[in-house]
Amino acid sequence: METHLKDKVVIITGASGGIGAEVARKFAKEGARLALHYRHGREQVNNLVEELQTTEVLPVRADLTKEAEVKQLLAATMRRFGKVDTLIANASSWETREVPFERMSSRQWHKTLDNVLTCTFYSVREFLRIVARQRRGNLVLVGSTAAVFGEAGHADYAASKAAVAYGLTRSLKNEIVRLAPHTRNYCGGRVNCVCPGWTVVPRLAAKLADQKTIRKVTCTMALPQLGRPEDVANCVIFLSSDHLSRHLTGQTLVIAGGMEGRRLWDEQEIESGIV
Repeated sequence: METHLKDKVVIITGASGGIGAEVARKFAKEGARLALHYRHGREQVNNLVEELQTTEVLPVRADLTKEAEVKQLLAATMRRFGKVDTLIANASSWETREVPFERMSSRQWHKTLDNVLTCTFYSVREFLRIVARQRRGNLVLVGSTAAVFGEAGHADYAASKAAVAYGLTRSLKNEIVRLAPHTRNYCGGRVNCVCPGWTVVPRLAAKLADQKTIRKVTCTMALPQLGRPEDVANCVIFLSSDHLSRHLTGQTLVIAGGMEGRRLWDEQEIESGIV
């Protein structure tokens, strides 16, 4: 199916991670030109650049929690390509340890909000300033099933991703059309969000090595299997295409095999005889 993404300029934040890298590969196959952001994963992105030799790629390092570095990322992309058609706001990080809310430090809370929400704010704001000049552009935000169902032990991450998946997505879809209005030949600016569930990526390798964890997670799914990065990437490509998703905006798509939430108790934890 034709996506009409050839020669489009796409910024992918967090391109050194499993999902970000696969998104880059899918865009490259469509002939898009890419700015690949990374913070710590220089080696991973350099390897990705070598892999994607069939398209024009610009690797850019930036700490997205710092306003000046985000401005430099967007400016470098504009110098190289002269435009930005799509931003994939994928970068984020979380505390891998489970920390109950009553024990959570203010340092962890603020760090998570910075690494999820503040970096999204800076990235999207700078992109929308470009959209206002171009009068065109679309945005795909990357949330999480933690935003939809919550995540015990990770309330800071769940709260931050919920702000992205709902508050930002639904507000920005009304703002972007003022900057990039629809015309006879253009659908107008669009904003959508994808919320991956448990996905086989390097940063989850330790948790996914435990079969008990896998069973606990997949038992909540209609399709009881872990997601793959390509499952997310395929949806991102669809939502980034003004041709395929012409009339889609403000939507939050959960990519988690029909997950309905996680079990709160194992059978042996519930006292028998209590109705």
